[in-house]
Amino acid sequence: MTLRVLIVDDEPLARQRLQRILSSEEGLTLLAPCKDGRAAVAAILEQRPDLLFLDVQMPDLNGFEVLATVGPRQMPAVIFVTAHDRFALQAFEAEALDYLLKPFGAERVHKSLERARSFLAGGARRTLERQYAGLVRATSAAQEAPCILVKKRERVVVLRPEEIDFIEAWGDYVRLRVGTEIHVLRETLSGMERRLAASGFVRIHRSRLVNWQRVREFVADREHDPVVVLRSGEQLEASPAYLKDLQRRLQPGA
Repeated sequence: MTLRVLIVDDEPLARQRLQRILSSEEGLTLLAPCKDGRAAVAAILEQRPDLLFLDVQMPDLNGFEVLATVGPRQMPAVIFVTAHDRFALQAFEAEALDYLLKPFGAERVHKSLERARSFLAGGARRTLERQYAGLVRATSAAQEAPCILVKKRERVVVLRPEEIDFIEAWGDYVRLRVGTEIHVLRETLSGMERRLAASGFVRIHRSRLVNWQRVREFVADREHDPVVVLRSGEQLEASPAYLKDLQRRLQPGA
């Protein structure tokens, strides 16, 4: 059975790596990869792939929104690809076919591919549609309570927003402070700001977000460098412009 495979990922290196791994597998026809969700929707409807390697975190439409847009009846079999999943475990408890957690190796891809082959060979189309319908429901509900997944070797740590004290940019990564622990995640600070704004995270510096529930006070007078003081006593450097905007938004009637 030859499978028509479509790769969807907004990271060029990730697309290239997955395409390189899959090119060594027999019985596959690799379609031109897509770099965003909207292109994926068009390719799925026009080219009708059998199997989709679909990134979860993408601009415009994320992986689950691609599924919802195309609809369960027209979606091919999907293997989700993720470095961090805002929808956390609810999505995968809804019986997704499989998912790859970045960074992954060729052996893990092969295992996912074999699972997909076995599933598709069984002709279980109605089962697949039921799974996708459940996945859409689960991820829709999960958007109200986002979690952060952080891979640490063989473990995946689930962090809830209320556990995080603050987040700092760190090159191509961000560092999440949870008490005395530091977790590193491949993400941009702007991306984290969008994901966690509804959970009370505010920007106090171009390279720093803070959980407002953790803030005890902030000092922004002319005689001191601006700082935000957490309930733990830790002091974080802040930017006058961001603090001024924050004060304005906190004023009654603002």
